[in-house]
Amino acid sequence: MKTISFLAKLIIAGSLFAPSAFSQQEQYPVLPDSKKQAGVPSGKVTQAKFADSTVYPGTDRDYWIYVPAQYKPGQAASLMVFQDGKAYVNSATFNALDNLIHQGDIPVMIGVFVNPGVVPPQNENAQARFNRSLEYDDMSDRYSQFLIDELLPHIERAHGVTFSTDPNLRGITGASSGAICAFNVAWHRPDSFRRVYSTIGTYVGLRGGDEIPTHIRKTEPKPLRIFLQDGENDLNIYGGDWWIANQMMQRAFKFSGYELKHEWGKGRHSRKHGNAIFPDAMRWLWHSDAAEVKTHYDQCRNEAVRFLEPGEDWQLLSDGHGWAEGLAAMPDGNVFFTDVPASRIYRIGPDDKVELFAENTGRANGLRLGPDGLLYGAANGAGQIAAWDPKTANRTVVAEGVKCNDLVVRHDGTVYFTNPADNKIMIIRKGSGQAVVVDNFRNPNGLTMSADQTMLFVGHFPGRFIYSYTINDNGTLANKQEYYYMHVPSNSLEGHLDGMCVSRDGWLVAATELGVQICDQPGRVHLILPKPRLAKRVSYTAFGGKDWKTLYIATGNRVYKRRTKLTGAQPWRTPVKPPRPRL
Repeated sequence: MKTISFLAKLIIAGSLFAPSAFSQQEQYPVLPDSKKQAGVPSGKVTQAKFADSTVYPGTDRDYWIYVPAQYKPGQAASLMVFQDGKAYVNSATFNALDNLIHQGDIPVMIGVFVNPGVVPPQNENAQARFNRSLEYDDMSDRYSQFLIDELLPHIERAHGVTFSTDPNLRGITGASSGAICAFNVAWHRPDSFRRVYSTIGTYVGLRGGDEIPTHIRKTEPKPLRIFLQDGENDLNIYGGDWWIANQMMQRAFKFSGYELKHEWGKGRHSRKHGNAIFPDAMRWLWHSDAAEVKTHYDQCRNEAVRFLEPGEDWQLLSDGHGWAEGLAAMPDGNVFFTDVPASRIYRIGPDDKVELFAENTGRANGLRLGPDGLLYGAANGAGQIAAWDPKTANRTVVAEGVKCNDLVVRHDGTVYFTNPADNKIMIIRKGSGQAVVVDNFRNPNGLTMSADQTMLFVGHFPGRFIYSYTINDNGTLANKQEYYYMHVPSNSLEGHLDGMCVSRDGWLVAATELGVQICDQPGRVHLILPKPRLAKRVSYTAFGGKDWKTLYIATGNRVYKRRTKLTGAQPWRTPVKPPRPRL
């Protein structure tokens, strides 16, 4: 179907105002798509309440459900969710849905209109707690948990409807803070929602929304289709400039190759423009040419193009572990990893088959290959650093009476390890068996070396910085700096910086709470790879494979791999000098 632009419709309706009058009056005609049309059946609208949330305890909220006349019980219908639901409960919205479904411009679609939660006042002299900003402006995944895991299943049970589980058949919308909320649901859960209509979006500094354009540019692109609307007379207040913020969103989406359309106007912070173009926005969001929402690497300038092989995704190798850690790769393609609480080490063969390698490991955590071909492990439960023969699984003790979380072994046999229990970084020189403190460091965790082996990198587990040291000729450390600036979740200041590795050309690849973060030599994050769906936080990273281009990650319960364009550097091998970075 050929779509007439909103501007053309205004001209046809004889309602094209001069810009100054437009911004002052902000009047929009009600176009035919939003009017009741003869012969078009009307959907049924039902109002209800939901007060059983565990994500937002104590909240009450109203919601409305629109079920089109074409819906048949038992049918899995498409879904559109409206934030600030009451604002959309009007004849124009329902007429548009009726007409678009009847015309075949959108699929048979159930609408869910949900209000933000309110915690009722304790007494008549008390004020209620209004959850709107907490739920809508928050950058975490809490609202997506509430919507997907609590409210939508409740509605299916209570109203006898079925929502499609195909994310391509789920859309979400909102205005102002409701818009950032709608975007965040799709951003965190593209496995559940992939179509977003955002009007006058609050992508500003209220609860971290001003950071979203940066995350869009730095995060591996997601399969989302977004329609943005805003007006140049939108808010410009303490939290930011809405008009500029929406343009920054548009440019970030374009930079990373998202399916995108936008319509800018002259309006203020009002739903009027967004409501007027709602039918056209819905047609574009649900156009038959976009039945499957995809990522578009051919249109992407995101660093994912530089680092990742197109068409490759995370491949699950092993599941069901208590806490997987300590990945160590061999030149023959074998990869070893630990399951800490099970006190086991497993081996992944070049054919990706997983087999038990060793038991009773002393709850080994970090695991690294040494220049002598042995697997060095942080057997913290036994108070040891141990080494296993990768062929026979015979175990020898490298050091006794030590507390060790993670370790790295240099090409000359020197071992550095972290002791978070005592807040120390320690060293064992080749053959000495004696651990010596090289720095006092609160809560150290994962560590590795630069490709040229002249610097040691140590993650501050609860923080956002990975520290850099220079390694002196005698193995001591100097020039400590808070060096790598890592991104952390908006609802927590803890980065959970864990096992890390480096590439031959100097990129640091770190396990963090947000996923895998890839940093340049000057300490800046270029790309964030979110953890795979259903995985726990990323706890370890390592390059492996016979060409060292496969990235392996441990995620607590699981181990994955993925092909990359990077080539791993191995501390146990001869050092390599990375190229000079762009400063």
